[in-house]
Amino acid sequence: MSRSILAAVALTSLAAVTGCASAEEAEPETKNFSFAGQTLDVRAHGMPTDLVATDRKDVKVTRWFDVRAGAKPHSSWELKDATLDLKAGCERFANCDVRFRVEVPKSVKVLRDGRATRLKGTNEAASAPLRGVRDFGA
Repeated sequence: MSRSILAAVALTSLAAVTGCASAEEAEPETKNFSFAGQTLDVRAHGMPTDLVATDRKDVKVTRWFDVRAGAKPHSSWELKDATLDLKAGCERFANCDVRFRVEVPKSVKVLRDGRATRLKGTNEAASAPLRGVRDFGA
């Protein structure tokens, strides 16, 4: 057999053993950011991100990040000035999946990548990803 066929068989076997990553199966991680501004620009780099207006005074970010064997993950979430920068992904076999939920005070105007966007949902079910509601960008 050629090396390319052997490599394809090995990758298929690895995928079958480890399964596909799923953010819906990941344990949630949260981080709160103090925010006193009037406008927040969320930079999610094309990742699924639910933006939700709540009665809170800070910004709460919940991340579901599932990484399977063989993937080299990288992730960061940072609020600097009025920009919330959310990043996550993986290298090598790229077997990872991520989802974010950003809860903001109702009084804050939210931008997505510098453009106005609508907020979705409510503060209900904040402990799990919203099923069926996917906001991939403006």
